[in-house]
Amino acid sequence: MGKAKWIAGFLGWVSWGPIGALLGFALGSIVDLQINVFKQLTGSGDGTAQDSGRQRTTGGWQRTGSSRGYTADEQRNSFMVSLLVLSSAVIKADGRTDQAELDHVRSFIRQNFGAAAVDEAMRILDGLNAQQVNIYSVGTQIADNMNYSQRLQLFHYLTQIASADGKFSESEKSVLEAIAGAIRLSASDAASIIAMYYKGAGSARSGSGSSLDAAYAILEISPSATDDEVKSAYRRMAMKHHPDKVATLGPEVQKAAEEKFRKIQEAYETIKKERGLN
Repeated sequence: MGKAKWIAGFLGWVSWGPIGALLGFALGSIVDLQINVFKQLTGSGDGTAQDSGRQRTTGGWQRTGSSRGYTADEQRNSFMVSLLVLSSAVIKADGRTDQAELDHVRSFIRQNFGAAAVDEAMRILDGLNAQQVNIYSVGTQIADNMNYSQRLQLFHYLTQIASADGKFSESEKSVLEAIAGAIRLSASDAASIIAMYYKGAGSARSGSGSSLDAAYAILEISPSATDDEVKSAYRRMAMKHHPDKVATLGPEVQKAAEEKFRKIQEAYETIKKERGLN
């Protein structure tokens, strides 16, 4: 893959702050090749970080002299780096590094960036696994620069990783809840996504959403909700998690978002069947 071109060295908002520092250690010698870019990102003379015609504002990175933000490719690369950093925290949550969880990350990389990107990305992940990831500082940087729909999809991927080994532990659930808070997801949205996979301490992975309790949690309502409230909740969740919301991250990420959308539909069908609704 050569010089980590798939993340364009230190690219965009991931290149400064805590994520940039973590990448610096993980990338090792590649950092030396990008040192001038890194200096531009972290300390221009007037205290404003810049990157090839981009200027950081309180609303995130924008192209200097333009209202446009990052391109779709740049958003996708930033999404990938964020996933790698937070994947490390999830993978280490239960005190061990499980091969099934690593394989899940590897599969995502291959599907989204091609086979040539896998070795370098996994080397970066190994470097991240050797460090202590501060999910709060990293999460703050992500929340400041990634839109809500993209953060929801990022969290969905992380939850899939936790369940990839067939066991979704309490410690993994706790780390995911902390990540959700750090990237500023609502507690109900985080609980909804976790309910798609978590069925109790040490439980086997379940993707069907067939449990009635889980179905209500996925739709972010209680069993006491009225039929009209159930229908309204489904419409709201379907709109919030529609795959088109993450179209800028590429077709593979959009396709993966369809699974989350499908689980919402399955939860709704479960509740409808239990209530005898049409």
